[in-house]
Amino acid sequence: MTERKQRKESGSFPKARKITIAGLLGGIAILLGVTSLGFIPTPLGITLTIMHIPVIIGAIMEGPYVGLATGLIFGLSSFLWPRSPSMADPLVSVLPRLFIGPFAYLAYNTTKKYWSAAIAGTATNTIGVLGMILIKGYLPAKVVFTVALTNGLLEIALAVIIVQVLMKPLARLRS
Repeated sequence: MTERKQRKESGSFPKARKITIAGLLGGIAILLGVTSLGFIPTPLGITLTIMHIPVIIGAIMEGPYVGLATGLIFGLSSFLWPRSPSMADPLVSVLPRLFIGPFAYLAYNTTKKYWSAAIAGTATNTIGVLGMILIKGYLPAKVVFTVALTNGLLEIALAVIIVQVLMKPLARLRS
């Protein structure tokens, strides 16, 4: 039996794959944040984020633990390179991002629809981050709810489109 076949049968190959995908997608999330490519300005004067999308894709492709690990990388990058004072608080920038992947995976695993994972993951990010901002008193409730309705709904729509488009070829590569 070849060494590669032994590794694959013993389970080390799937573990290495999960670690690799979590690192790769986490790196993409960092790149999107550090370079500002993950922030999309709109004609409405608001900026939408897509930095959580690698977390959703990781959860769909490899499960909740990869989603959690990718979310941790995303959250740590938000904490280490904060774009606002609230993001310098790990309860705002890291903690909510840990839940994006598991909730996206749960939605996808239940429905087998990419759009449901995109909705669940994006809503988890928006509600988690804005909820912590509200709890910690960084912004008043009126502002938080306005941002949740404007940015949140537009980010969900954008995430659904991007995840659908990206998962079609990624699913073919995986099988």
